Amino acid sequence: MSIELTLTISNTHHSTEAGNVRIIAFYLPQYHPIPENDKWWGKGFTEWTNVTKAKPLFEGHHQPQLPGELGFYDLRLPETREAQAALASDHGISGFCYYYYWFNGKRLLQRPLEEVLASGKPDFPFCVCWANENWTRRWDGLNDEILMEQIYSESDDRNFIRSLVPLFKDRRYIRVDDRPLLLVYRTELFPNPVRTAQLWREETREAGLKGLYLVRGEGFAQCEPESIGFDAAYDFPPNGLSSVDLSIDTASVAVCRPEEFHCHFYDYRKLVEFMLGKESATYTRFPTVMVAWDNTARRGKFSHIFLNSTVDCYTNWLLGAIKNASNLSNDRRMVFINAWNEWAEGCHLEPDQRFGRAYLVATAYAIASVVSRK
Repeated sequence: MSIELTLTISNTHHSTEAGNVRIIAFYLPQYHPIPENDKWWGKGFTEWTNVTKAKPLFEGHHQPQLPGELGFYDLRLPETREAQAALASDHGISGFCYYYYWFNGKRLLQRPLEEVLASGKPDFPFCVCWANENWTRRWDGLNDEILMEQIYSESDDRNFIRSLVPLFKDRRYIRVDDRPLLLVYRTELFPNPVRTAQLWREETREAGLKGLYLVRGEGFAQCEPESIGFDAAYDFPPNGLSSVDLSIDTASVAVCRPEEFHCHFYDYRKLVEFMLGKESATYTRFPTVMVAWDNTARRGKFSHIFLNSTVDCYTNWLLGAIKNASNLSNDRRMVFINAWNEWAEGCHLEPDQRFGRAYLVATAYAIASVVSRK
C-alpha cells in the first residue's frame, strides 16, 4: 500500500456509507488521570504509564509500542479528540464505540465522552459498550483483588440506562432501525438478562426513543441473543478462542531469560483463517477484526502474544469481514474493529512509530476494494 493509495482514498468513508457497511472501532478512554487510578496505580497513571514501561522479551519483539503522529495524548484536550476523529474518518472508519464504565451509579473514565456530548465535537458518530466486568488487579497481570465491583439490581438497571439517554438522543449516536445501538461486553454476568433487557426497553421508550438495539459480546459465552431479550451478538477476538488451535512453533523465538518466561504465543494467521471460516450464525452476529495483540505492556512475562500479525493478514481479514457483513440487512451491515487505541494490548489502528499509518491505510483500502465491486 503506497503513499499514492493514502491520497486517493482520503474520502473513502463517503463510499462506505454508500456501500452500507459501517466500520466501528472500539475506543478506550483511559488516557487521562482519574482519582481512582491515582489511588490504585500511582499518581498520574494513564494507559501510557504501562505502554512506556514495556520491554522486549525476545529477539525482534516490537516493544515498547509507542505512538506516532498523535503523540502521548491527553483525552481531556478537545484538540486530541478532534484529531482522532479526523484521522479515523479520513480512512473510512464510520464511528467509535466508547467503553462505558458503570458500577452501581459510579462512573469511571467518563470525562472524554461527557465532553464529546456537551460540546457537540467532534462531529463523528459514536456508540457505547458497557464493559460490565469487575475491575481487579488481574487487569495489570497481578491478582484478583476487586477494585470496583458490579452489583446488579433492577433499580441499577434503570439507573444505568437512564444515564445513557442523553447520549442516545444525540444526533451522532449510531442507530439500527432508528434504535440506539448498545453493546454489552458480558451478558452472562447478568442474574436475569431477559428482565434487564425488558427494563431497558421500557425506560428508553418512556424517554421518547424507539427502544434499543441490544448486542451482546460472544467473547466468553455463546447463546441465541433473542433468548435473553437481545437483538444480535458481536465477535470479540481474542476472547472466546480457548478451544481453537492457534498454536505456533516457537522453537526459533530467542527468549530473554527463558527461566522467567511465562508468555503464551499464538498464530495470528491461524486466527484469521478460523474467523473467516466460521459458519454463519442462525442469528445476527457482527464480525470483529482484531488489528494485532500483544499485552506485554500490561502483563510483562505473563503476556499473551499473537505472532505473524502483519498488515497484509489484517487487510485480508477485514476484506472478508466486510464482505460477510454486506450480506446482513440494511443498517445491520456493520464490522467492528478491536481496536482504535488499545495501546497496552498492542492492538491499535492509531499510528505508531514503527508502522505509521499502515493499518489505517489498509483499512481504507479494504473498504474501497469491497465498495468498488458493488
